[in-house]
Amino acid sequence: MRLRALLNTDALGLRLLGGEDELDRTVRGVMTTDLKDPSRYLSGGELVLTGLAWRHDPADSEPFVRILTSAGVAALAAGEAELGDVPDDLIVACARHRLPLFAVHESVAFATITEHVVRQVSGERAGDLAAVVDRHRRMMTPGPAGGGPDVVLDLLHSDLDLRAWVLSPTGLTIAGPTPGLAADVCARLAAEHLAATRTGRRGPHRVTLGATTYSLFPIRGSGSGRTGGASRDVRETVLSDWLLAVEADAGDWAEERLDLLHGVTQLIAVERDRRDAARTVRRRLAQEVLELVQTGAAPAEIAARLRVAAPVLLPGLGSAPHWQVVVARVEWDGGEVESGPVAQALLEEILVDALPGSSNKGYLGSTGPEHSDRIAVAHTGDEAIALVPLPSVSSEQDGSEQGVLADALLQAVREPLSAGLADDGRLTLGVSAAVHSAEGLRGALEEARHARRVAAARPGRVCAAGHQELASHVLLLPFVPDDVRRAFTARLLDPLRDYDRRHRAELIPTLEAFLECDGSWTRCATRLHLHVNTLRYRVGRIEQLTSRDLSRLEDKLDFFLALRMS
Repeated sequence: MRLRALLNTDALGLRLLGGEDELDRTVRGVMTTDLKDPSRYLSGGELVLTGLAWRHDPADSEPFVRILTSAGVAALAAGEAELGDVPDDLIVACARHRLPLFAVHESVAFATITEHVVRQVSGERAGDLAAVVDRHRRMMTPGPAGGGPDVVLDLLHSDLDLRAWVLSPTGLTIAGPTPGLAADVCARLAAEHLAATRTGRRGPHRVTLGATTYSLFPIRGSGSGRTGGASRDVRETVLSDWLLAVEADAGDWAEERLDLLHGVTQLIAVERDRRDAARTVRRRLAQEVLELVQTGAAPAEIAARLRVAAPVLLPGLGSAPHWQVVVARVEWDGGEVESGPVAQALLEEILVDALPGSSNKGYLGSTGPEHSDRIAVAHTGDEAIALVPLPSVSSEQDGSEQGVLADALLQAVREPLSAGLADDGRLTLGVSAAVHSAEGLRGALEEARHARRVAAARPGRVCAAGHQELASHVLLLPFVPDDVRRAFTARLLDPLRDYDRRHRAELIPTLEAFLECDGSWTRCATRLHLHVNTLRYRVGRIEQLTSRDLSRLEDKLDFFLALRMS
């Protein structure tokens, strides 16, 4: 803003004492000081406000004004509350150095002037940045992507001093300044955003973590598959839309600045749509392979299609990869929501950071594209199916030490996804073992589907299961009817629970420890800090109360299963 505009603002009550010819100077900021030498805090273009406490005699004015002029300040405004009138020696010094000088009436607080200048300067800078962003949009929209979201985020930082990050709904950092946000902060912000979105509240949503407040703006793509229009069910997009997290409180922002940030989200949405368009080839490859597997095509035909897919999904690989299948399903209580595309978009987001060797820089960072290009996800009905290529493993490995692991798959994303699913949605995933050829792909698909059914039998909004669990007793337990489970455990364990309640004998903990020690008296007694004879007495009491014999394998197995189902 110009000095002339400040002088013409009646509410500020400024009176010009000198510098009429310099009123076209631009004010870039404001600073209040009573230091004799404030140069270390000046960067140029400021309106300096002072109460004159630094002035002890007339000789102090000349060096003070010289320091301000050397720092390139725009003007000096002196308060009249301390000395009454502004001293003549200060007026002369400002005239000598051509520094505009204002008098501030004692009824006007410096805070009033500061607030006015900051608001005006911020609004003008926002307008300038909006013009830059608009030019960037027009430049990028017709052709290939430029610098991606980082270009716009750099503009926000340099022109408005706003630090901002683009996050996926799973809490993965897609773009933003470094050092970035901690992983737990990203997960929390994504969770808060998804929870607010499910309630239907309009953004930006404000979240305070520790001493820092963040404002969260939704990023909704403009493509046909992600319009975000009012006619669409929010559940169709909530688990796939990105968000912009700004390190600032937008609660008292002017409308112009809010409009600017919404423009930034629209620009980033263009990049999102381009990224989705680039996945079309990979999605089609996955769909073709899936159809061949499900229709019982010959292994040679499937292998030929995989040879086409391998260079696209894992470029630069010298030999044929191994493959892994991940199956996901999103289910909603009530309402007609097409879950297949939702599960497909969500599985793509989850797998970006789960692939072996990927970093947490996201889709558009320095290591993002090569990993996002490896994702090939199709959907059939309500199910999304990912075909994940893996570098070949040696003959000694079975693939369990590489690839996507079920436990790790959802570890970092469980909090945000649970918030997005709210009380009416569930996400379940199943992961197969790595297979070495096309012949094993059909079995891998069935294995992943079966693992997903195991996950679906567990409690919780977000669950996953891996192929390792399909060879364990835990595969059977979730499918036992509840009434059968209750009757079985009650028959074996209720007598022990009743006895423990009456005598505080700790028979149940003793039974658990005995089974975990494989029936070893010495190891179990050491673990429980008991004498072996005391342990023998407790085990004898267990056998007496249940009419079972813990030296028999069958009875040990019954007790083991009862404890697992209880």
